Amino acid sequence: MNTLRRFSAGQYSIPGGTSWYLADLGEFRGKQELYTRQSPQRLKALREHALIESAVSSNRLEGVEVDPKRLRDVLAKPKPLFRDRDEEEVRGYREALSLIHDDYGAIEISEETVRRLHRLTRGEIWDAGKYKENESDIIERLPDGRQRVRFCTVRASETSRYMAALVTDWQRCLKERWVHPLVALACFNLDFLCIHPFRDGNGRVSRLLLLLQCYHLGYEVGRYISLERLIEQNKERYYETLEQSSQRWHEGAHDPWPYVSFLLFILKSAYAELVDRVGDIKAPRGSKTEMVLAALERLPREFTVVQLEKACPGVSREMVRRVLGSQKGKRVKCIGRGPGARWTKTGSSKKG
Repeated sequence: MNTLRRFSAGQYSIPGGTSWYLADLGEFRGKQELYTRQSPQRLKALREHALIESAVSSNRLEGVEVDPKRLRDVLAKPKPLFRDRDEEEVRGYREALSLIHDDYGAIEISEETVRRLHRLTRGEIWDAGKYKENESDIIERLPDGRQRVRFCTVRASETSRYMAALVTDWQRCLKERWVHPLVALACFNLDFLCIHPFRDGNGRVSRLLLLLQCYHLGYEVGRYISLERLIEQNKERYYETLEQSSQRWHEGAHDPWPYVSFLLFILKSAYAELVDRVGDIKAPRGSKTEMVLAALERLPREFTVVQLEKACPGVSREMVRRVLGSQKGKRVKCIGRGPGARWTKTGSSKKG
């Protein structure tokens, strides 16, 4: 059952918590240009870092990972030589992100766009860009080894019809203003994941579509702050709200608001982080230093160097350790010795 269509009659009420998110996001959008004019150097660093974080986090959510030592080659070189499919898929996601960042105004929400994004993220695999041919229910693997069907997706034979209806309803919803555009965006995302049009790669395509639709609606925070990284950091809540909102979806008796509110929370968190980054600037720094300091701020109070390195994809180990060392005795201190030593924050890693 298409969630968007439920709003066409105008008979709905938005929960209070969701309304607060919409109000806050409207305020952020109104001030967006002010935030993004404060420091060209800082914004350039944020753009570069968000691109890397998004490619890494979105794939890692699906169990696709690349050796940190290989990230620079995989993501930065014009024509890298891939060692495995994971590297190819991470690079493909980066290419899809670049396409959206550079040309979003010319990319409409259509079935062809959906298939194109899937082709980019799946590389040379045989069914890249093709809807599923067999049933592909969402299976959860429990810690004790057992499995359970978490959600029965739309049947393969019905996928094309459901996707065509979803795209049409998205266009009509925006034109006829069935509901607030951000609510429509989140409902589109929910419906896409419930349809599950591809054999694999649905989560990654859903996050690319989320970014593209945000741009279309004028919410460009994903250019500077990785939405995918924020989703990964809140992945338990992501999966929990997705399951809550997909229950009884086929009967049209589901509750979309848990998942809608979650995605709005992600957008609000991204804007809050952007304001923190650009509003805090007083003097220019090297972009790599900024990346490490930003990652340091996001880590828990106690952390290891390895955790910091993983939070800084694309930054060399030497650079990470140099920046961390520069903060020793100021904002962090080391507990113990050796590569496994733990560090603790003694104050804010912000400047000023």
